[in-house]
Amino acid sequence: MKKIIQVSCVFLFLSVFIPYVEAHEGTLQKEDKGASVKELQHSLINMGYLHTNATGYYGSLTYNAVQQFQSDFGLTVDGMTGINTQQKLNEVNKLARVVHGEARGETFEGQVAVAAVIQNRLQSPEFPETVEEVITEKNAFTAVQDGQYNLEPDPTAYRAVKEAWNGYDPSRGSHYYYNPVLATSEWIWTRTENLQIGKHVFAD
Repeated sequence: MKKIIQVSCVFLFLSVFIPYVEAHEGTLQKEDKGASVKELQHSLINMGYLHTNATGYYGSLTYNAVQQFQSDFGLTVDGMTGINTQQKLNEVNKLARVVHGEARGETFEGQVAVAAVIQNRLQSPEFPETVEEVITEKNAFTAVQDGQYNLEPDPTAYRAVKEAWNGYDPSRGSHYYYNPVLATSEWIWTRTENLQIGKHVFAD
């Protein structure tokens, strides 16, 4: 019974972090067709880059949407969905899930500030180096712990991530944030407060 429980827990943890866009061995490009293209299109639609139905055909609209995504996130702009673009799509989805889980209902500025905190952690030697490691670090984000991470992000969360990754940082370089009404950790109160946006205090 113990082994069964352990396996179930592992499966549950992994199910939370299944990438939104599965990585493919080959590069998706213009004229391609099929389920992989349709999956890509769904991602681009949800992120606000593709304004049409997911047809499964990699035409000019999909090509242009991929180019815009690549431009926004500092990738080589070639309109093809290779491994680097696939990985970045996954990362952006994960980031948006954290933002949506942690800050939905906050102002757009407040949501960008949450995304900026993750960006600041990625740039700091005091934190892990990858998006996956930062957001899954123990006790780092309540939304990851309580399952709100599994909620489908809305377009605002994706826009917030894009703004933060393009240099907008309302948090003023903060590495932490917390809700002073709900915070229970005594340690978080020792951090230097930078500012408050909505219900969140941003701090170092």
